Amino acid sequence: MSYELTGKIKLIQETQTFNSGFSKREMVVTVEDGNYPQDISLEFLKEKISLLDSISVGQNVTVSFDIRGREYNGRYFNNLVGWKIQSDASAADSEPYHPADNTPYDQSFSNTDDDIPF
Repeated sequence: MSYELTGKIKLIQETQTFNSGFSKREMVVTVEDGNYPQDISLEFLKEKISLLDSISVGQNVTVSFDIRGREYNGRYFNNLVGWKIQSDASAADSEPYHPADNTPYDQSFSNTDDDIPF
């Protein structure tokens, strides 16, 4: 089953390559959701990484993705894995997006539940 979301690109990470030869690249899309915009992290794997080469921060895009889940040490994790990205034609005329907070995206996971924001 596939899903879609539409929003503005907030962040595009560098490609990560692991010892096994596996590679991935992550991006964050800000989706307007009422009073509270949501920053959604998606990852692109293997040959789909090249889809991120033609887009840039600030563009409005629609991303098609799958939800993948796994268990690790009794905890469950979900990943949104992108496989298609379409740029909004009107985004080329818009002003680039500059986030107010330049804090780096934290990709680490903690083994405690008290750091979950909900």
